[in-house]
Amino acid sequence: MTTMTEATTRSGLTAGGILRSEAIKLATVRSTVWCFAIVVVVSIGLGFLLATTFNAGPASLTAEQQQEFWLQLATVGVIFSQLVVAVLGVLVISGEYSTGMIRSTFTSVPKRVSALGAKAVVIGVTTFLVGGIAVVGAAVLPSGLLPAVGIEPDFGEPRVWLAILGAAVYLGLLAVLSLSIGAIVRNSAGGIATALALILVLPTVLSIFAAVTRSEWVQNVSVFLPSAAGMRMFAFVSDVQQTAPGVVLLDPWQATLVMIAWVAVFFTIAGVLIKRRDA
Repeated sequence: MTTMTEATTRSGLTAGGILRSEAIKLATVRSTVWCFAIVVVVSIGLGFLLATTFNAGPASLTAEQQQEFWLQLATVGVIFSQLVVAVLGVLVISGEYSTGMIRSTFTSVPKRVSALGAKAVVIGVTTFLVGGIAVVGAAVLPSGLLPAVGIEPDFGEPRVWLAILGAAVYLGLLAVLSLSIGAIVRNSAGGIATALALILVLPTVLSIFAAVTRSEWVQNVSVFLPSAAGMRMFAFVSDVQQTAPGVVLLDPWQATLVMIAWVAVFFTIAGVLIKRRDA
């Protein structure tokens, strides 16, 4: 915020003005509406699909297992939504590079990191809110179908709501991480490919390598990847946590710190490159 305030003396924009400008840009881009609509529709749609196809039978699950399933119903859409959020995060800044609008942005905000910071705040907070709406909707709307299949949602279960909050936070942090990748690569196709490779391809490659070599260290490295940490951010913390001997299992709060570290590293790199490179 201090950097954004310092930019005011040169550009005439206040920190609030920079944030409003970036919010207007985000709201007026068609891809934003489509991406956020997909996040909401996919999350709630998959929640309904899971609720209508699951049949545990009466009293076949313990109370804790029922709450865990309810959480899975609420968050199953995050697995797909994270890909949409990654694409949107890259496009928020790479689109400006492709159209040349980034020059106007940096002319208005000579302290370029201020503009990047404003973009991060806007896309991060907006994605957190939309992601929260999507996950809560997926938890609440299909819940009326669950008693018929042997699931009794407990709306007073704090572990479920903390996990739902973790899912929304993960999507918000992922949007900022992808924004940083877009700022580093400065190309929509390259940025999207890089973001999806980090989220989807690299974990798959490491899992295959770990299965072939049976190496514990490979499995432990995989745990600290953004997508793996993200999954742990909205995991149901049961009384008994099971994992293979020697393999790290992150608690949700630890996974959140890992994800924040990823965002901090990429955002710092993006900030340094934005200051050094021509628009």
